[in-house]
This record gives sequence, C-alpha cells and structure tokens, in this order.
Amino acid sequence: MIFKNLSKHFYISITLVSFIFFLDRVTKIYVLNLNDEALASELFSSKFLNIILVWNKGIAFGLFSFYQNYFYNFLTVIISLIIFVLFIIILRSNGLKKYSLLMIFGGAMGNLYDRIFFKAVPDFIDFHIGEFHWFVFNIADIFITIGVISMILIELIGNNKKKYE
Repeated sequence: MIFKNLSKHFYISITLVSFIFFLDRVTKIYVLNLNDEALASELFSSKFLNIILVWNKGIAFGLFSFYQNYFYNFLTVIISLIIFVLFIIILRSNGLKKYSLLMIFGGAMGNLYDRIFFKAVPDFIDFHIGEFHWFVFNIADIFITIGVISMILIELIGNNKKKYE
C-alpha cells in the first residue's frame, strides 16, 4: 500500500543518494587497500594530483580536528543532527534545490559512516600547483561542495529574478 504512493522522484532521490554513498565507499576502500599494500601514505604522485591518505578527525577540510574523544563524539552527534535536519528539508524541497540537497546528503552520509566506523574520515585527493596544496578531500566532499555551490547559485539566481519582477 505504501509503495503505491511513492513517486518516481522518490526512486530518483534514493538512487542519487545511494550512488554517491556507493562511489564514496568504493573509492575509500580502494585507497585504504592501496595504503595497506604500499605501507606508505603517498600512493600516487603527479604534477597536479597526489593520492595520499590522511585521516581527518575534524569536519570539512580538517577544521576542528581535536584528539579528545568527548569532543569528537559531540561533533559526531552534532553532524548527525544536522544530517537529520537536512533530511527534513529535502522532504519539503523540490526541483534543483532538492537535488542539490540530495548531493549534500549523500556525501554527508558517506563521511558520517566513516566517522562512526573508523573514528575519522579518510581523505585522499590532494590537488596542488607547485608547492601550493589545496586541502586533502574525498569523493563525498566533492558532492557536498557541488551541492553547496548549487544551492548558492540557486539562491542567487532566485533572488535576482525576484528583484527584477
């Protein structure tokens, strides 16, 4: 009975979140296995890209990295609450806004999984130009960033349309 009322948008949403979560898991498992085999933190190196395993105990880009367990657990609970609120917002959204939020949700779920099971998030993509290195990140972070940028653009475009009407 419940399944009759589910729309195709629900299935698309579940597929998108599942795809992001799956892609994130596969890449992290691959890098972790490479790290076990190589016994080194630098797994690949090129002119602009390194694959280097870094365990992030903080939030985005290593912010708020502390080694106290109580603070880490508190941060994990806060992140879980934010993800729950994000889920509620997704249920009330539609269109491009909904899909932007789904990208953020899928990436956040991937990183939350790591925080719970590994007590840290494995980051491994290191872009650099010469000696300037960007923050090390992972696939989940890419989708979170794309979702946030999309949300900003949606809000800017939406506000500009309202301003000229």
